[in-house]
Amino acid sequence: MSSSVGPLHVRWLGRVPYGEALAVQNALFEHGSRNHLLLLEHRHVFTHGSRADVSANVLVDPASVGAELLAVNRGGDVTYHGPGQLVGYPVLSLNPKYGGAAGPADTVAHVRNVEQLIIDALGELGVPNAGRLAEYPGVWVEPDGPNPRKICAIGVRVSRGRSMHGFGINVSTDMRYLREYIVACGITDRPVTSLLEEGIDASMADVVDVVARLAAVRWGNGAAERQDVAWRERPDDLSAFSRGEGPGAPVRSASDHGVTQPQRDDPARPEPVRMRARLAQAGVTESVALSDRKPEWLRPKVQLGAEVLALKRTVRDLNLVTVCEEAGCPNLSECWADGTATFMVLGERCTRACGFCLVDTNKPLPPSSDEPQRVAEAIERMGVSHAVLTMVARDDLDDGGMAHVAACVEAIHLRCPTTRVETLISDCKGDADALSLLFAARPDVLNHNVETVPRLQRAVRPSAGYARSLSVLARAKAAGLVTKSGFVLGMGETVDEVDGVLLDLASIGVDVVTIGQYLRPTSNHLPVQRWIDPAEFQRWKALGESVGIGHVESSPLTRSSYHARQSAEAVEARIG
Repeated sequence: MSSSVGPLHVRWLGRVPYGEALAVQNALFEHGSRNHLLLLEHRHVFTHGSRADVSANVLVDPASVGAELLAVNRGGDVTYHGPGQLVGYPVLSLNPKYGGAAGPADTVAHVRNVEQLIIDALGELGVPNAGRLAEYPGVWVEPDGPNPRKICAIGVRVSRGRSMHGFGINVSTDMRYLREYIVACGITDRPVTSLLEEGIDASMADVVDVVARLAAVRWGNGAAERQDVAWRERPDDLSAFSRGEGPGAPVRSASDHGVTQPQRDDPARPEPVRMRARLAQAGVTESVALSDRKPEWLRPKVQLGAEVLALKRTVRDLNLVTVCEEAGCPNLSECWADGTATFMVLGERCTRACGFCLVDTNKPLPPSSDEPQRVAEAIERMGVSHAVLTMVARDDLDDGGMAHVAACVEAIHLRCPTTRVETLISDCKGDADALSLLFAARPDVLNHNVETVPRLQRAVRPSAGYARSLSVLARAKAAGLVTKSGFVLGMGETVDEVDGVLLDLASIGVDVVTIGQYLRPTSNHLPVQRWIDPAEFQRWKALGESVGIGHVESSPLTRSSYHARQSAEAVEARIG
């Protein structure tokens, strides 16, 4: 049984909180038509369907064992997901014969299809006696023997010919969570097991490889487009480089995607060994020498006329920071003359230290309470028609700074009601409640950058994550906002990987994407692996728009705010 369109787009996402993965699933389910398989681990979580007997089948206070308890829109009783368990979410457009009508029989057929995938995978991994137990869904070891043991739970949803949710294979799971803390799947008279307990010493990577390959045969007509985030020894550790532990000591603020005018290198600072090691682990070993001359297309001609100089004075008078100036952006004069400016709020000190960015990582100062009013006044005085608010990451604040950004949006809307407001935000650690504070302020565009391809995430921004960024965008889209994202090229990504990221962004409903050339700020930052030819940027613009992104701004000197007004207007015209 295969689905109607292939290839299968497979993503190994690492360890992901359940809510973030669900947000991505929901977006793929609602906005996509292609076939996806998300493979990941979760942090400790108990989930249950709408008909579950939670009071009888959850035996402990979930918080006491470090777990969440969440209701989800799938079938099945209480189950567990956590470290050591491979979770798979096939989000598929199903053949009419296998789920297209979304009736009960079709859902059963899809469950049987998923079960067979797992049975085949377990057989390859050394469990030849895995199969079905007639009265219960899922996959069992020795189902016909005297002691059937459940090794894989399955719970799906099928609607409008699309599927979501999926399976959880116990690889090396802490079985207390399934035996002592819940009644797994509400089944009281059958035990649970894992590959490890069955004597199969398979790594998570081994299991992922087998499942991904067999799933491509089943759901992708034998073809797969696969991308993996880096495998981490400590999958929950997203903050190793936070607050000054990153690549060197930055000296001033940077642009959305790295500065365009390299700063003076400090010869006393060594090359960033940790970053180099992470790049090498990701397969990137060659780079452009610092002494190499840039191509002609990366040599901008900046013209600062009287109008631009007057705007600079306004910014100084109100003690504000524009990313346009701080980054030495080559597009400053063009954007300001066009009525677009980017302000950085919440200070100039970031709680993270990404490998491409020069923002200061000293301890941040408290947010300035009058900043929303000062930003709104500047926008009024400058006559800005499209204002972009960007921010440093503020992991020191409970809400990641989202309430402050929301206050800035509200102040601008009140004082300059005709000005379009775009917010370029951090991921605020994926906190849905924090994000909702900003969503409620209704920025005209919600921008959050994925920055690079999955394979390079750990080297480029080790305090963030690809799945988390997709979840931020997915939640913004679900809130009814125009969504925007971007990334830079030239850090070691492949053409196929960039194609895949564009497809991911299109499949979760992102409206605008920006793509530009990475430019190394100092020798302490990630090296440039290659210069991207302008023709390649044009190819990605055409590809992104052909797969469903409303507008793609793609050129060597493109930054997140470049042509922001035109991009927003193009999307408004398309959807309005």
